[in-house]
Amino acid sequence: MSSFVISTSSFDIDNNPHIQNLLQKGMQVITNPHRRKLTEDEIIELLKEGATGLIAGIEPLTERVFQSAKNLKVISRCGAGLDSVDLVAAKNRGITVLNTPEAPAQAVAELTMGLILTVLRKIGQIDQSVRKGEWPRTQGRLLAAQTIGIIGLGHIGRRVARLCQAFEATVISHDPYASQVPDGVALLPLEQLLATADIITLHLPYGPDTHHLLNAKAFAAMKPEVIVINAARGGLVDEHALLAALQAGNVSAAALDVFEQEPYHGPLIESGNVILTSHIGSLARESRQLMEIEAAENLLQGLIKTGLINNG
Repeated sequence: MSSFVISTSSFDIDNNPHIQNLLQKGMQVITNPHRRKLTEDEIIELLKEGATGLIAGIEPLTERVFQSAKNLKVISRCGAGLDSVDLVAAKNRGITVLNTPEAPAQAVAELTMGLILTVLRKIGQIDQSVRKGEWPRTQGRLLAAQTIGIIGLGHIGRRVARLCQAFEATVISHDPYASQVPDGVALLPLEQLLATADIITLHLPYGPDTHHLLNAKAFAAMKPEVIVINAARGGLVDEHALLAALQAGNVSAAALDVFEQEPYHGPLIESGNVILTSHIGSLARESRQLMEIEAAENLLQGLIKTGLINNG
C-alpha cells in the first residue's frame, strides 16, 4: 500500500479534507510518534517503509535521508522556511519540494509584536514581581517612539512593518532581495540599520550567507540599549555573542522564539532581560489550521502531478 509521512509534532488529520482525500484513495498515513522535532535518524526511520510523500516539519532533510527514502517524490513543508531541506539533493533525485509561505505569516508577525511590546513594557518582569507580592511602578517605553529595524521584507517582515506603523513607530529595513516595500519604509544598508534602529527584528531565511548574521561585530555596531527580536531561525543569531552583549549592557533586552538547538537549554535561560518562547511563531489556531490544509493540498496536488495518484 502506498503511504505518506506527516513528520510535524502535531497535525489535525481528522479535520483536513485533503488528508481525508488521500486516505480515501487508499494511501496510508504514518505520523510522528515522538511529538517533537525529529532527528535525521528518526525521519529516516519513518520514511523507510517506502513513503512517496512527506508533510515535513523542520527536521533535517539531507542527502542521507533522500538516499534511504528511495520512493519519496513529494515534500510539502508545513511552514515557510526551506532551510532544513537540501534543495540541491532533492532536485537531483527528482523530489518536488513545496511550502506554505503565506499561511503562517500573520501568526509570526503577531507574535513578533507581542514580543516587542512585552519587552518594551517589561510585562514579564512585572508579572513575576506581582506574583511575589510586590507592586512595582516600572516605567517602560513607547513603541511609537522607537525606530524599528526589520531585516527581511518577505511575507512576515512586510506584515511586521505595517503593524509597527499602526503603532506610529518609524520603520526602516534591510533586504537586498526585496520585491515589495511597504509605503513609508526606508530600505537601508545593513550597517546603517544596525546603527540606527532601537529595535531590530529578524525575518529572513537561514543559510550559509546568513549564519550568525547578528554576531559580536554586529552587536558592537548597534545603538546603546537596542532590543533584539528573533522569531525567524535560530542560526541567524550568535547566542553566545548575544549573551555577552546583554551582560555588557550593549543590548538592553532580547526576545527569542527560535534557537540553534531546540529544545533550548542554554545560558540565556539565566538572563533576566531575555524573553524565551518555544518556537511557537506559527502556533495560532487559525493560522495553524490554514497552514496544515495548504500543506496537505500541496502534497495531494504534488502526488497527482507526479502520477502517483489519480485526480478522480
